[in-house]
Amino acid sequence: MTALEWDGYLNARDLGGFPTALSSTGKTHFGRIARGPRRERLTETGWEHARGWGLASIIDLRCAHEVGPGEGDHAIADHVFNGITIINAPTEDQSDPEFWETCAPILDSPEYWAHNWRMQPQLVRGALGAIASSTPGTLVHCSAGRDRTGMISALLLGNAGVEPDAVAADYAASVHAMAGMESLAPGTEPQEIRSSAEVDDWMTDKLPIVHDTAARTHEIFDDLGVSIATRSTLRRLLIAE
Repeated sequence: MTALEWDGYLNARDLGGFPTALSSTGKTHFGRIARGPRRERLTETGWEHARGWGLASIIDLRCAHEVGPGEGDHAIADHVFNGITIINAPTEDQSDPEFWETCAPILDSPEYWAHNWRMQPQLVRGALGAIASSTPGTLVHCSAGRDRTGMISALLLGNAGVEPDAVAADYAASVHAMAGMESLAPGTEPQEIRSSAEVDDWMTDKLPIVHDTAARTHEIFDDLGVSIATRSTLRRLLIAE
């Protein structure tokens, strides 16, 4: 895993360097797709760092009401965003009563992923399609860069043939990175700050879900109705020379 050191940003990684037998190099390629938390955390210097990495596209997985600067965010000049395409492609509709009743208690866990696929497959499929259509140098993010981004990252890596253990380790890295944050986004409820040992204990029954997601990505894509063309494009983004 390659952490991205973008000023003001936390829990950002390049999805390159993961082991896969589908790539001629034996690993996913760097500089194609990155994962991270809400982009409003970036300072102007952080945006320069992101451009240096090759940032060209942003796929924002958040609901519309979550988007935008909040208290404590940095004031960024409009010109900083020139040439960067930003697409809002939420993976969930929190206004759906069934979704909210079922998933609200477990939104900080991969336990909700299968419910999301079952109840709102068109939204998850749409987010994957947005990534497939984006110009490489794509940042995929949600609020914390942990759960929605973790779900999409697991599917992207699984589709690229990455070993499930490595995908689970990537999810674990995000949980550890955010465990010390009292607030994940302005206006949200404070979260419990956990020690590293507490995080590992919490993940005991969560990492198998991530592992299974990577191992069954093709089956999940079938359930989501992801086209063969989209699957192939997403795979090429991470493994093609």
